[in-house]
Amino acid sequence: MDPERITTSTRDPKKLAEQLQRWLADTLPASSEPVITEVTSPEGNGMSSETLLFTALWDEGDGPVDHRLVARIEPPSTAYPVFTTYDLDMQFKVMKLVQEHTSVPVPESHWYEPDPEILGGPFFVMGRVDGLVPPDVLPYTFGDNWVFDSSEADRRTLQESAIRALAGIHSITPERHDLGFLEHRGRGATSLERSLDHWRSYHDWVVGDAPSPLLEECFTWLIDNLPTDVSADALSWGDGRIGNMMFRDHQVVAVLDWEMAAVAPPEVDLGWMCYLHLFFQDLAVQLGAPGLPDMFRPSDVSESYAKASGRAPGDLTWHIAYAAIRHGIIMRRVTERSIFFGEAEPPDDIDDLIMHRSTLRGMLDGSYWSAIGL
Repeated sequence: MDPERITTSTRDPKKLAEQLQRWLADTLPASSEPVITEVTSPEGNGMSSETLLFTALWDEGDGPVDHRLVARIEPPSTAYPVFTTYDLDMQFKVMKLVQEHTSVPVPESHWYEPDPEILGGPFFVMGRVDGLVPPDVLPYTFGDNWVFDSSEADRRTLQESAIRALAGIHSITPERHDLGFLEHRGRGATSLERSLDHWRSYHDWVVGDAPSPLLEECFTWLIDNLPTDVSADALSWGDGRIGNMMFRDHQVVAVLDWEMAAVAPPEVDLGWMCYLHLFFQDLAVQLGAPGLPDMFRPSDVSESYAKASGRAPGDLTWHIAYAAIRHGIIMRRVTERSIFFGEAEPPDDIDDLIMHRSTLRGMLDGSYWSAIGL
């Protein structure tokens, strides 16, 4: 799979802009006369909902004002979507919740539009934030990018800022806020069990009639080793990683991408944040590069999170494995998507669809944990 050719959008940005301008004219006061310019679809991170960057000029009574905006649009079924559903209404509500009740920086939420006829799918519009995003393609661990080229102290600042943002998100709890719309409805007595059941259902949708022996073994391991030392439930970002954050001066200025938000113990997000760095670090090492081995070490993440939140998290081993296994399911879907668009060839072994299959195997047999100090 050529990372430079990953298909992330199947719609025409110019046509979307024309449709969006008509919608904006109907949404704003009659005298606003909006005009949309500077329309682009960004390349880089993300293969879920489609993103449109644009500038909208409209009259607010004292003359025309420029607004730099972003539209997130549900992908069409013809785009071989990565997830079963894209609940943009949920994402919009979560962003407003975080904005109103925490100091965690999120883009300003403007409008949610449920009508799929306007842009070909439901969408929401938010404010655009300026900042740097750690790259996924090629990953920031490979060098020749602003994260890799930063000093060790600056990378530590970045890491601490990201963990503080995560702690801020977790300050939103079911006891103090209505998070019923984020509860997984699957089987299980706890939110963690229901989360596991939810991802099992997603797994079943992804693999269809071509099951993965490795993923089956992974789910057995998760069930057999379900942890009990977890913190109280909180708002879970779901995709908490620095590739979904924007930074200025190595401080978080925007937290993005909420499609995996749910209610879960904070350790679920912490495991995801640790593992998504390990995933990129492992790729770098496998290709002979040093990577950034000092970033997002589980022990450091736990210590920093305890300082930021006032709560020491439980052991992260299971949660890192849970992240890697969930990521394995997603990566299988992403690889199959690339095959669908002619960007990759189908492998002889079905589990070769999972880029980090050797990592999952090492987690199951225990050899991976000693390599990362767990």
